[in-house]
Parts: sequence; C-alpha cells; structure tokens
Amino acid sequence: MSGIGRPAGRRGVGGFAEGIGYCFRGLGWVARHPRWWLFGLIPALIALVLYALALVWLGTHATDVAAWATPFADDWGWRDTFRTLVGVMIFVVGLALAVLTFTAVTLIIGDPFYEKLSEKVEEDCGGLPGGDQPFWSSLFRSIRDSLVTLWYVLLFTVPLFVLGFVPVVGQTVVPVVGALVSGFFLTVELTALAMERRGLRRKERFALLRSNMSASLGFGVPLFLSFMVPLVSVVAMPGAVAGAAMLVRMRLAPAAVPEGQAKDTRPA
Repeated sequence: MSGIGRPAGRRGVGGFAEGIGYCFRGLGWVARHPRWWLFGLIPALIALVLYALALVWLGTHATDVAAWATPFADDWGWRDTFRTLVGVMIFVVGLALAVLTFTAVTLIIGDPFYEKLSEKVEEDCGGLPGGDQPFWSSLFRSIRDSLVTLWYVLLFTVPLFVLGFVPVVGQTVVPVVGALVSGFFLTVELTALAMERRGLRRKERFALLRSNMSASLGFGVPLFLSFMVPLVSVVAMPGAVAGAAMLVRMRLAPAAVPEGQAKDTRPA
C-alpha cells in the first residue's frame, strides 16, 4: 500500500504538537513493556561502546593525525601550537560526526532488534500490515538507505557548519535551521522500518514525510535535541523506534489491519 496519495493531516503548530505527542507515546509504550525496552537497548549499547573507543583513540592520537595531515608545517617554528589547534579541531569534528551518525549506525547495527520491536508495537496496536522481508535484503537496504540519508545530512550540515562562523547569524539562525534539518532526517531514519513494511521505498518515504513536514519535525526535533545529551540517545532509542512505528501507523500511512484483527484506536 502506498500512503502517498493520502491527505496530509494537521499542519503548522498543531501538526508539530502532534509529532511531539508520538515521542511520548513511544516512551510510554516501552515504559509499559520494560522487557522490550531492555531488548532495544542492546544495539544502542554496542554502538555506544564502539563510538567511545573511537573517540578515545581520536582524543589520544589527534595530534598525530594533525601532524600527518599537515606535513607542510614541519619547518614552522610554531608547528606544535598549530598542530595542537588542528588536533582540537579534528576531535571536535569527530565528535560532531559521532552525534550526527550515531542514530544511523545504531539503526544499522540494531536492524533485526528494532525490526522486532517495531513489529511488536504494531501487533500491540492492532496487527501487522504487509509481510516479512528477507533478513539480508532488509539489512543491505538499511545500510544503503542510511548511507544515502547520511549523504543528504552532510549536504546540509557542511554549509551550516561554515555559516556558524558568521557573526550573529551563526549563533541564532544556524542552530535553529540545523536542529530542524537534523530532526527531519532523524524522523526519516526512525520511520523507515514501519514504512517499508507498507511497501514504501526511499523516494516515497521522503515525499510522504515532506507532505507531513510539521508532524515529521515535531517528532524528530525533540528527539534530536535530547539525543545531544550524553547517554540519552541510548536510553531513549527503543522509545523513539516505538514512537516512529505509531507515527507511521496512526498518522502518516495507516495500513489496512489484517482480517480478523480489530484496529486499536485507544490512546497509547
């Protein structure tokens, strides 16, 4: 089923508030199902350990990386100071990339975990639409789509990073635009599982989310801002996946409920 032709729901502030509501619905669902919350923590913890090891290595070798990247400074009298500054910049960029890519990498690592979690949410809400997809094709698709989404993120993030050095604009407009862009693409990542279950491919998913921009931003922006707090992304990821499944099921692309199963319309 394609939800592209479905009329868009509430827009503006109402749609944004509705998107925020699905964040809390997802958190509420995992709070009522603690075993699934623990199950959903596994891939986030694995990703956290990998990122922590990478950042520790980068922090202890940043100066060496800076020396390798700046051979032209070998004869400078102030090369150590220069390379220390470059090393700090390299670490800051690495930290920023870690924040931007953590969700995508966690979703790739946790594809089988979050697939089951998302399915459980839909079953709890009335039944699964569509059929099961082969594991390997689903995994390779997840990796491909995550890389494409990351490419789009970088297309926006790099210019915004440069504009961040512009006085006034860089401290006011750029952070707001950056949060909106990152929030939208976070929604893209999190809703992929439920949308694919409905037969929607990447271009269709983007079109559907753009036509429901307020709800997409309302769901993604608060999550993006909260994920910037250390460890919150690990704890909240299962709830984000659950909320995304509900957002797709109830708001973006409602699917027909399997025969013999009543659709659950109770508030989550």
